[in-house]
Amino acid sequence: MSGLLFGVFILLMCAAVPLAVALGLGAVAAIVAAKMGIMSVPTTVYSGIAKYPLIAIPVFILAGMIFERSGVAARLVRLAEAIVGKRAGGLAAAAVLVCMVLGGISGSGPADAAAVGAIMIPAMTRAGYPKAFSATLIAAGGSTAIVIPPSIALIIYSVLVPQASVQALFAAGLIPGILTGATLIGASMAFARIHGWGRADEEATPPFWQSLREAGWGLLAPVIILGGMRSGLFTPTEAAVVAVAYGLIVALGVYRSMTWRAVWDLLAESAEVSAVILFIVGLAALFGWAVDTIGVFNEFAKWLTGTGTSEVWLLLAITAMLLVAGTALDAIATYFIFLPFLVPVAMAYGWNLVWLGIIITINVAIGQFTPPTAVNLMVTCRLAGIPMESTLGWCLWLVGAMTAMLLVLTFVPAIVLFLPRWLGYL
Repeated sequence: MSGLLFGVFILLMCAAVPLAVALGLGAVAAIVAAKMGIMSVPTTVYSGIAKYPLIAIPVFILAGMIFERSGVAARLVRLAEAIVGKRAGGLAAAAVLVCMVLGGISGSGPADAAAVGAIMIPAMTRAGYPKAFSATLIAAGGSTAIVIPPSIALIIYSVLVPQASVQALFAAGLIPGILTGATLIGASMAFARIHGWGRADEEATPPFWQSLREAGWGLLAPVIILGGMRSGLFTPTEAAVVAVAYGLIVALGVYRSMTWRAVWDLLAESAEVSAVILFIVGLAALFGWAVDTIGVFNEFAKWLTGTGTSEVWLLLAITAMLLVAGTALDAIATYFIFLPFLVPVAMAYGWNLVWLGIIITINVAIGQFTPPTAVNLMVTCRLAGIPMESTLGWCLWLVGAMTAMLLVLTFVPAIVLFLPRWLGYL
């Protein structure tokens, strides 16, 4: 049955069938063939999305859109430029810094890349950066959004792995998210120094205190979201609602950059995006249930642990497998396809499931800017007006840099687990 399940899924993917449909039809084929009851299909799809933590997803999507359209990104860019100054690589570092801050609001890589790319790609082009490099860097910077809390991907992981709470995952993602961002900043500034990018930027450095005052409202957003959750004032799901309320206050009352008509349009747009994500979640849940019911991965995990395979080689193999899968699958599909296999293996080897969630998510983040199906890169290439093929060389360098940091986090779990343990979540 496992051959039929994955065979139908892979065949449909190769036929360019949408991911959610391929997952659903692959599961249905296996369910029918195994006579597991066709009525399990609607009940499993419904139970896959009828979970309280998932309520946060559409609300965080709306919050991210509000902050993106309210002008927060432009003000954060000015502040980042004021901090790093006019030096080789300054604009590149500023772009990644803004991606990281916005990632602490939206939790969505494509939204993060779109907001920063629209502002930074033209500015970096005027300063002498190649468009291919700018598009690749901002796509990579945007990928940190699914690691830095609040993260939509980590919310879904907590639903699939109840042993890993949302609070623990959010705390665990903070340091790795900052480290991956710092890795991208270091790599981009090294390239800028080698090639002399940024020296042609003749615009004056924005005044620091004025930029800080203007961007202060945006900087407060992640502080309120994460601080409120840490203090116990609200749950992660309630934090999403607080983020929307705060964003509306800033957009309508402080910056006055948005009208109620624009808010209505954002409600419709966020509902559409949320429906697509939850549609994928529902059908992916069906696929995951079929995989788990068939039990092929449990048996494989028992066999694998019984062979005495070295943890080092196993971790390297899992990393390579997820990196390859991330080039074709998004976070939701990756979780639903691989967690039925990875969780039993992790429990057999005694791996922490919070650490495992962060490692898988960073793998997925790398996939967001790795061709051919790099969703972040699609966004930034469209903004830059260049073909994705032109970014391949730069992609390889930045993928290598982030993979090096990923391996450090993989083999030194204490870096990932330090903060959640210190805060008492583990």
